[in-house]
Amino acid sequence: MSGLRKLLAGLVALIVIVVSLFFAYVWITLHWTYSAGERAGLMQKFSQKGWICKTWEGELLLTTMPGLVPEKFEFTVRDEAVARQLIDNAGKRLVLTYVQHKGVPSSCFGDTEYFVEKMQVFKE
Repeated sequence: MSGLRKLLAGLVALIVIVVSLFFAYVWITLHWTYSAGERAGLMQKFSQKGWICKTWEGELLLTTMPGLVPEKFEFTVRDEAVARQLIDNAGKRLVLTYVQHKGVPSSCFGDTEYFVEKMQVFKE
């Protein structure tokens, strides 16, 4: 019987270690910034998506020169206050301040690796 208890204790310890390592990895990917910057453009799309984990996802059209096809910048917003600001300024040229988190393990945190932390209306 003591052999079975040792086996179960070892199995429980292994599970605890694996779960702890996973949570440590998630914490690191969400708190360690790979890059940070700003993007300016016209917000084309912004919506809340997800079956279980609802996240705010958007697209910003970046125009380099008139007449060229704009590049899309896809982003995620985790802060409800920033999401409300984006909704209130839909259709305007915006400047988004973002951080990039590589390797986030689930779309529950967002569909993209670019997380917008602040927005401003573009002043020409």
